Amino acid sequence: MTRRVHEVMTRNPVTVERQTSLAEAARVMRDAGIGDVLVVDEGRLCGILTDRDLVVRALAEDRDPAETTVLAICSTEPLTVGPDDHVDEAVDVMRRHALRRLPVRTGSGELVGIVTLGDLEVERDPGSPLAAIAAATEKVRER
Repeated sequence: MTRRVHEVMTRNPVTVERQTSLAEAARVMRDAGIGDVLVVDEGRLCGILTDRDLVVRALAEDRDPAETTVLAICSTEPLTVGPDDHVDEAVDVMRRHALRRLPVRTGSGELVGIVTLGDLEVERDPGSPLAAIAAATEKVRER
């Protein structure tokens, strides 16, 4: 039987409001041991900000991290999957759009998780090097 996204996703994704400064978002990522945060506006998903965005779209462009908001540089209108979608569908979306992360929303738009390349690798090939790294990262986050 094909697995569903809710079985492999990371629940309770870390979010920041769209007016959060880049400096604060970076601290949130550091403290949570993650490379992305989901950007919300009153609880509704409006973007995704990655550590790469911070480097390429902010630092490399000499933006002031204390004054620049996450909304100014995040990827807006991110593609999403549903918790009951098949894992193969998430893989297909990620492959077609060269994505490493997909927010997970219910049909009503409630943000319930995020599925990452690491999540999918652990699911598909638990013995692979990427799965081992993803599993080690989870243990670090739990500390």
